[in-house]
Amino acid sequence: MDAFKNVILNMQAAGIFLSPFLAWGAAQQIMPTYVEQSALEGLQKLDSHSIGVIYDQYFSEVYRYIRYRINDDILAEDIASEVFVRLVEAAHKNQGPQSSLRGWLIATASNAVNDHLRRQYRRPVEELSESMPDAGLSIHVQVDLREQNQMVQHAYAQLTHEQQDVLALRFGQGYSLEETATYMKKNINAVKALQFRALASLQRYIGEMTHE
Repeated sequence: MDAFKNVILNMQAAGIFLSPFLAWGAAQQIMPTYVEQSALEGLQKLDSHSIGVIYDQYFSEVYRYIRYRINDDILAEDIASEVFVRLVEAAHKNQGPQSSLRGWLIATASNAVNDHLRRQYRRPVEELSESMPDAGLSIHVQVDLREQNQMVQHAYAQLTHEQQDVLALRFGQGYSLEETATYMKKNINAVKALQFRALASLQRYIGEMTHE
């Protein structure tokens, strides 16, 4: 387990976790005025107020999920916005969610991220993250931090989509095993096994790159 803790710490150091957003996001999820069924009915009627309420309720959650998987703030915002565009388009075609808005949005966000990653793999571009801290750091330290960031991100990208999803939901979103199992349509033991394999694979990939 200590090895897995080190993996999580490495991911935090690489900027994959957005811990300041977690507590804020949890507070945003508790909105007494929000009623899921009313929002769904309004969405089906393409009611602008209901669509705005859904956006306010879920945007931060969708953004955090995407930002966990893609190390780019602006791109994560763009993809999150695209998810809500897809929601309205689906509702217009009578193909929108019928029961769980959150489940539909997270699933659509996953598909949008996968689409982006497939396009990115076809046109690989290596960039230095502009979000890395540089104040007071020597150029050598900055380079080391960027290299660590790129290494962890590359290792994370080697995981299967399901493995990325389970880590994004469990550690990026802070969801419980029960919530993760519901969203992934798996039982809790299956989620535990998937999480274990994902962390083990992540640790292995990082180790392989470290010794190259």
